[in-house]
Amino acid sequence: MMRIVGYILALCIGLSLGLIGGGGSVLAVPILIYVMGLTPKTAIATSLAVVGMVSIIGAISHWRQGNVNFQTAAFFAPTAMIGAYLGARIADFPLITETFQLICFGLVMVIASVLMIGKRGKTSENREEIVASKKYDLATKSHWLAIPLQGLEIGILTGFVGVGGGFVIVPALVLFGGIPMKEAIGTSLLIIAFNSATGFLGYLSQVELNWNLVISFTIAASFGTFTGAYLTRFIDAKKLQKGFGYFVLAVAVFVLIKR
Repeated sequence: MMRIVGYILALCIGLSLGLIGGGGSVLAVPILIYVMGLTPKTAIATSLAVVGMVSIIGAISHWRQGNVNFQTAAFFAPTAMIGAYLGARIADFPLITETFQLICFGLVMVIASVLMIGKRGKTSENREEIVASKKYDLATKSHWLAIPLQGLEIGILTGFVGVGGGFVIVPALVLFGGIPMKEAIGTSLLIIAFNSATGFLGYLSQVELNWNLVISFTIAASFGTFTGAYLTRFIDAKKLQKGFGYFVLAVAVFVLIKR
């Protein structure tokens, strides 16, 4: 029964990625631990594998709608991938226990929920409105320099606690990259895919994965991603983020209590 619940929740992981370009790992790790019965480190590695594959599927769907900016992804992804691998290797240090990782994960969830709940309308402005601002024009070069640095920071976070970072990547792409919200969501999925792949490679020597679970979970989440990507044509993603943020906060409290 619990496994059936787990696969239903996997659909929600994909739906989150497809609709708002993030939140997949934030949901995946607790589901894999508390519903599917995996250890924290194995759950993080499995989450990276599942979210990475599902994100690339979602990115393809968004690309077909013209919502992936490859130039922006090329600035963000390389440093994010380096950071993700470093974060995964840091997790293998003798002093880093699974309990410590889980506490860090719970704290990251709290931060993610606050960012989602507290987002202002500015992040949803379209490109034409942003470019019309002289302030933005003057700051563009410094913004582009900030993107690789943010990629490195988010990458380390991804590798260490298994969070793809979409909740940070999407607003960073809108504010620093100057791209529309829908394009930021599609681009975020592409970055998360590369990010998760390198983070996962860093865990290969640390855990033994159940590949049947990885594949079946990926298939279930992929259906949710296709649905989410399709629904972005009709639903304004920013309207969902606050509600999702409160849900993430509730899950974060649960994780920290149950650690």
